[in-house]
Amino acid sequence: MTQKVFIDGAAGTTGLEIAERLAGRSEFSLVTLDDARRKDAAARREALNDADFVILCLPDAAAIEAVAMIENGRTRVIDASTAFRVDPDWAYGFPELRIAQRDAIAASKRVSNPGCYPTGFLALVAPLVAAGIVARDARLSVNAVSGYSGGGKELIARFEADQDIGFRSYGLNLAHKHVPEMQQHAGLAHAPLFAPAVVPVYRGMLVEVPLAFDEATADAAFAALAAHFGGSPLVSVRRAGDESELLLRQSDAATDRMDLTLYADPSASQIRLVARLDNLGKGASGACVQNLNIMAGLPETAGLRI
Repeated sequence: MTQKVFIDGAAGTTGLEIAERLAGRSEFSLVTLDDARRKDAAARREALNDADFVILCLPDAAAIEAVAMIENGRTRVIDASTAFRVDPDWAYGFPELRIAQRDAIAASKRVSNPGCYPTGFLALVAPLVAAGIVARDARLSVNAVSGYSGGGKELIARFEADQDIGFRSYGLNLAHKHVPEMQQHAGLAHAPLFAPAVVPVYRGMLVEVPLAFDEATADAAFAALAAHFGGSPLVSVRRAGDESELLLRQSDAATDRMDLTLYADPSASQIRLVARLDNLGKGASGACVQNLNIMAGLPETAGLRI
């Protein structure tokens, strides 16, 4: 049976890419509103309540407002904003996070899609915390660079207008909105020190967590990550060879995969863990569609770019 999907915020970057992944799929039909009706509260309310699934691609306040407009117990919601990511009443939409996470997503009527940076951080750290390799009271740092498309239309316009920007560091008040999500879902006692930046590529992301131990730990860390993601159709784990650099390219293709790499010094006690993902794919739209597939009881990777 075809199920109706309404993307609230369909004109934004995330919404457009979700629609592209759903195009041509017979399992879903899109509920659409023209420009005039999108700004009409009654029309939005009708669409929100008419759909089987609603995907919210809105700022936090607007997402909270949209959820409050749903007046039935049937419509299921995937929210791509930050609004509900640490809310215990919402399932966290990272299927690979832990064994029971897919079941929680499949059973839930309210799923919060992870942030792009937290997706990389949690993939690297949460399995190591669960395995006891990284202590829950560890004080971690995470360095990350993203393509400018992750900042929405305003940042896209700024980077495309100002070709002289080579590197944009931000979150300098150390209170980035992704930090609570990282801490909670990694199971850490302390918030990680998060240093995000934007570089002049449209899409793509590198998230790095450096770790230092008193003894050789690289083998155990790699084994834990490989075991955790073994069999995953979207997440790969590898031990680095002798490569001397890691690049993001302007020409990198869209993908809904995520690749994790472990780099280590000769003593195997200093480690650099790096997640490479598409901030618009596994970091946003691809993850929304993956969660939609799970909630609808469909093959998890249907419509994804793998």
